[in-house]
Amino acid sequence: MSHPIRMNKLSCTLTLAAAFGAGSAHAAGPVQVGSYYTAWSTEQGFRLKQLDQAGVAARFTFLNYAFANLYKMPDDSYRCDSGRDIKDAADGAGMRATLDYAHHFGASESVDGSADGPSQPLAGNFNQLRQLKARHPKLKVMLAIGGAEWSRWFSAGAATAPLRRALVSSCIDMYIKGDLPLLNGHGGKGAAAGLFDGFDIDWEYPGVPLMAYNTISPADKRNFTLLLAEFRSQLNALGKKQRKKYYLTAAVNSGAKTTDATEPDKYSKSLDWINLMTYDFTGGWNKQGPTGFHSNLYADPGSPDTDKQSVHSGVQRFLKAGVPAKKLVIGVPFYARGWSGVPPARYGLYQSAAAPARGFEEGTEKYSTLAARKTPRFYHPVSKQLWTYDNGIFWTYDDPLVIKEKAAYVRDNRLGGMMSWALDQDDAEFSLSKAMLEAQ
Repeated sequence: MSHPIRMNKLSCTLTLAAAFGAGSAHAAGPVQVGSYYTAWSTEQGFRLKQLDQAGVAARFTFLNYAFANLYKMPDDSYRCDSGRDIKDAADGAGMRATLDYAHHFGASESVDGSADGPSQPLAGNFNQLRQLKARHPKLKVMLAIGGAEWSRWFSAGAATAPLRRALVSSCIDMYIKGDLPLLNGHGGKGAAAGLFDGFDIDWEYPGVPLMAYNTISPADKRNFTLLLAEFRSQLNALGKKQRKKYYLTAAVNSGAKTTDATEPDKYSKSLDWINLMTYDFTGGWNKQGPTGFHSNLYADPGSPDTDKQSVHSGVQRFLKAGVPAKKLVIGVPFYARGWSGVPPARYGLYQSAAAPARGFEEGTEKYSTLAARKTPRFYHPVSKQLWTYDNGIFWTYDDPLVIKEKAAYVRDNRLGGMMSWALDQDDAEFSLSKAMLEAQ
C-alpha cells in the first residue's frame, strides 16, 4: 500500500496542492457542469435561492430535477403521471406532486423574493426552477425520470414501438408542454410550459435488476436504445415546430455488468451527453466490508476490490465502446459511504467492519455533515480520494480538492464535463459545487 498523506485543517490545502500537482489548461469546447436537485430536498430545508446567492447557478450549465415516475395505466400503456402524492411506496409507485408544483414558498425562501399564492398555476419546486431560469437564461433545466426506486415500469413501457411512443408522448405532454393535473388550485394546461429543456433518463438498470419490483427483460438491451431514440425523435419534432433545441441525456452506471447489458455506441447517438454515475463502487451494502473507496479516480492495485473499479476505468470502458469523449460527463458524489467497527490497521483502509456507519441513511452521510467535523483525514496518492478514520468509523468521500483533481482529469481528457448527486448534500458555501466549476 502506498503511504497515505495525513491532513488536518491547517495543512490540508498546502499538502493536497503538492500531492495533486498543478492544474492543466482547459480543454477546448463547451463543458457541462451541473447537479441533481431532488424534490425531497425541500423537506430538508434546501432552497434554490441558496444556489443563486452563492453564485453557482450563474455558472452551472444544467440542473436535473429528480424525479418523475412512470405508471401502468388501465389501458396497459405506461405513462408519465402526476397530480397526487404517494410517499415511500414499497412497489416503486412514489409521487411527490405537491412538492413539484403545489407547495407554497414564502417570499424569504424564493429565488426572486415573491411568495407563492393559491391561484397561480405553477408553485413549488417547479416555480423556483422557473424563477432561477429567469435569472439565468442559459441554464438548462432537465427533468430526470426514474432513479433507483422509480424505475419499475421502464422495461415494460419500452417493450414495443407503440408502448414507447405512448410513454414518450405522455412525458412530453406533461412536462415539456406543461399540461399538469390540477392539484390544490395549481396545474392545468400549459402550467409548466417552457420550464424544462429536456429529459434525463435514469433507468436503473436495463437488463440488470436493482429493485425486486422492477420489470426486466433480455430485450432491455435493444429496447433501451430504441426508447432513447423515440425520446430524441419526438423532442426533435417538437423542437422543430417551436424552433427550440431540446436536450436528452441519460444517467448510466459505469460498471462492466450494466454497461455490457446496453449498447453505448448506439444509444449515445440519441443523447447530448451521458451522465456517468462514477460513484458507489462500494458501500454499506457490503456490511462487513472490506472498507474502500466509492468514487476513486484511479484503481489502487492494492485494493481488495477484484473489479478494480474507478472513474478512469468507467470512462475507458465507454470510450472503448465507441462513445465520444465529449459525450461523457463524469459524476461526483456529494455524500460519503462508511462503516463502523473498523480496526485501526492502515488507518482503517481495506479492513473488515462490524456494520455500516450511522448517517442520514445506513452507511451514508452528507458531505456537509462530515466537513464540519475535525476527524483526521487521509489522502491516497494512487486512488486520488480521501477517507477519514476515527474511533473505528471509516468514511470515504470527495472534498473540494479531490473534486478539483477530477476537474483536471475532465480537462486533460477533453471529456464532456462533471455532474453531482446531489445539491442539498453540499455545505452552506457550496464548496463542492464551486470546485466542479474548474472543469470549465
